[in-house]
This record gives sequence, C-alpha cells and structure tokens, in this order.
Amino acid sequence: MLPLLRSVPRALGAAVTGLRAAAPAPPFRQLLQPAVRPCLRPFGLLGVRAAAGRRRGLLRAQQPCACGCGTLHTEGDKAFVEFLTDEIKEEKKIQKHKSLPKMSGGWELEVNGTEAKLIRKVAGEKVTVTFNINNSIPPTFDSEEEPTQGQNVEEQEPELTSTPNFVVEVVKSDGKKALVLDCHYPEDEIGEEEEAENDIFSIKEVSFQATDDSEWKDTNYTLNTDSLDWALYDHLMDFLADRGVDNTFADELVELSTALEHQEYITFLEDLKSFVKSQ
Repeated sequence: MLPLLRSVPRALGAAVTGLRAAAPAPPFRQLLQPAVRPCLRPFGLLGVRAAAGRRRGLLRAQQPCACGCGTLHTEGDKAFVEFLTDEIKEEKKIQKHKSLPKMSGGWELEVNGTEAKLIRKVAGEKVTVTFNINNSIPPTFDSEEEPTQGQNVEEQEPELTSTPNFVVEVVKSDGKKALVLDCHYPEDEIGEEEEAENDIFSIKEVSFQATDDSEWKDTNYTLNTDSLDWALYDHLMDFLADRGVDNTFADELVELSTALEHQEYITFLEDLKSFVKSQ
C-alpha cells in the first residue's frame, strides 16, 4: 500500500503538462541538471493531518521549552515526528530493492548522492552515462476511476518509476574530445501501443566537448534532433546501441534509477525526522 505522502494530485499533473509543452528547450550547459518536474509527494498532506490536532496557541510565537535545553518543542513537532516514523516504516515495507540492482553488459556504477555514473570500456573507447535522480519521477495521467469494491484509493495508486534524463559521453582512444549525446524518456509516448516497437528513449541534443574542460562550453555547436533528418538520427541511435546503450540498457537504467530514488527518499525522511526531533 502506497503511503498518503506519495499520492499524486491528478489536477497538478494536467496543469504541469500544459506548462511543459510551452516551455523552450534548455541550453546545452544544463544537460546534467535534472529537469524540473512536479512534486509527486506533496507535503501539504502533512499539514492536513497535523491540522486536526492544532491548537490556537501554536499560531503564536513559541518560546523555548521550560526544561532548560534552550530549544523549541511543540505539539506539532511531536506529531510530525510520529508521522515521519510511520511513513519511514511504510516506505521500507514497500522498498523493492534493499541494494542497488546491477546493470548487465559490464557497466561499472559510481554514485555520488543523487548523481550516478555508469562507465564501460569498449575496444579502446570509454563510454560514460551520467544521470541525476532529482525530479526524475514523471506525473501520472491515469483516468478518474472509482475504487473497486474492497479496494481503497491508496491501493489503486500506480507504482512510481524514475525516468531521468541521461547524458552519454563517448571518448576515443586519443582522448582529446568527447561526443556527447543528451537522451531522455519521452513521457508522451509511454503507454501508447503504436509506439511499442520503437525506442523507449530518444536523443535530444548532440555536441562535441573537449575532455580536458571541467565544464562544457556553450560556444561549441549543439545539434538539436527535433528537425534532424531521420536517416542521420537512426545512425546516431545505432551508434549508441553498438556501445551498449539500447532499449535493454534503458529499461535497466529505469530500474536502477527508481531504486536509487527510493533509497534517497527514505534517507531524506530519516534526516528530516532527526532534524525535527533534535534538541
């Protein structure tokens, strides 16, 4: 059973869809920055639950408690900690992977907080795939349906999956420059039967970057694939597939990213609980 904190307001998802359709594509220097997506775990529910036990006194300026510790203790903090304790317990109960799943194909995984890198060497070439799990859960657009008999609303909520944008860097043996391909999972194609046989990810932008530069330069030409000839685009997709970045890889990346996102979410809840509870 998914906790209330992870429920998805459908109205918010519909509103965000319209805004995303009108927004221009980000500059290439922002490729590794996660795209802004709506919060799917609205903390507004905390306020609804906590409001039932609020007192008028909580709206006034609070004074340090009389125990002499010099910190602030409120009934709201106590209720917050109790709520987080239950939420953490429920999240751990539904956690699918206790450890991060491994990728097939000989990929080595490096994790730094919310950012992960998959590295593979193929015949003298180095292929690096980088992604960030922040804001990586897309909104769901399930239709308004009444719960079936014996099933509550929480049980009908879909499983949350993380589909982050990812950047592929291919460096040849000379190591002077990298071919960089910005890829993403098209949300409007997910679940459409006519798209079932197509690639589940697409290339958005392509550029060359110097390997000795710590940051990518906006002065380097960036190829946007929106108006690209399909023959050239197909060759680029084949180029990635020959280096292990194909539909199988994309499926496994979703599973890895989802496990990492859930792991970081639980850690965040635990840190939030410790912060609220600390004296």
